[in-house]
Amino acid sequence: MRENKVCATTHAGSTAFKPIRNDMKRLWLLFAQTVTVLVAALFVVGTLQPQWLGRQGAVVPVFEAPAPGVAAPVEGTGSFRAAARAASAAVVSINTSKAPANNPQSADPWFRFFFGDQTPSQQQSGLGSGVIVSPAGYVLTNNHVIEEADEIEVILNDGRKAVAQVIGTDPETDLAILKIDLTDLPVITLGNSDALEIGDQVLAIGNPFGVGQTVTSGIVSALGRTQLGINTFENFIQTDAAINPGNSGGALVDVQGQLMGINTAIYSRSGGSMGIGFAIPTSTARSVMDAIVRDGKVTRGWIGVEPQDLSPELAESFGMQPGTGVIISGVLQNGPAAQAGVRPGDVITAVAGRPVTNVAQLLSAVASLQPGTPTTLDVVRREGKTKIEVTPGRRNLPRQQLTPR
Repeated sequence: MRENKVCATTHAGSTAFKPIRNDMKRLWLLFAQTVTVLVAALFVVGTLQPQWLGRQGAVVPVFEAPAPGVAAPVEGTGSFRAAARAASAAVVSINTSKAPANNPQSADPWFRFFFGDQTPSQQQSGLGSGVIVSPAGYVLTNNHVIEEADEIEVILNDGRKAVAQVIGTDPETDLAILKIDLTDLPVITLGNSDALEIGDQVLAIGNPFGVGQTVTSGIVSALGRTQLGINTFENFIQTDAAINPGNSGGALVDVQGQLMGINTAIYSRSGGSMGIGFAIPTSTARSVMDAIVRDGKVTRGWIGVEPQDLSPELAESFGMQPGTGVIISGVLQNGPAAQAGVRPGDVITAVAGRPVTNVAQLLSAVASLQPGTPTTLDVVRREGKTKIEVTPGRRNLPRQQLTPR
């Protein structure tokens, strides 16, 4: 009887455990499925909408450019875009053409018999640059850019073209004034070139090698460069901004885009830029332009002397410091200086109160005098200092031939 009860109890217990085991299995399966769904949902939300979980995605640190329409700060960025934008529209390209020269003997039948028909050579052309300096259409450029050209075409930065008229030239400073008949012209602002200092940043704008308008940057390397053998009257701004053939007549501007000079020449052994370029100061270009537009030519003073720099030996004999004057080695007979009493051996230290320390400064000072108006020369002689009043004449020299650069 005891064995039957035990078996019965065991049998009954085994039967009661079966529904419990099935319920646990269903609950575990439901839990696992719920966790899987939640994990999957978290993964999707974390990937697509991380902000819903209160966190942001990883950000790579970068320097971002300003959004379109937001002006970037100018100071401290090292950018010259404002200056280039202000000045470049007023800088033009100049194309020149010259008809081929005919041989004067080509019509001679005997010449044709021995040498055949001599066909004219190909038409010559040249490239350069210029600067629009007036709403009236006046363009500043170099004389050697347009010298002996039969036709001059000015091409603006906006694509417009016009045939230019030569208002006047000044070979002694290598400047020329053109005029174009167009409306709504971009005009450059003339700056104060006398305020430039060595180390100031400048831009050179022009059409080098005919490739199109180009802007290069540099600094003012030197001021008052003379005795280069380029022009009669020299007072160049030297810069290391790249200037190449075709830049002649273009603009040298400051960081505000104001015109500081007209690019004129380069020092080069290869024909390309070597970091030494020369520009005519705006002050000189402005005076030449005003004279040409007003009178059709530049009128300069002349006194008729042959000067030379004061050497250390000569300076010592006069009891002077070298570079404090210019000695007169010759005086033209019946010239203004001779009539005023200037003698060979005199040392001129100032013209109209303007000190002169070398020949270039003396020429420039005398040239700026008004012909017919008396002026005073400060002179040092062996017997002492004196002042001589001289009435300058008019300087009239034949047109000089300049080598294009």
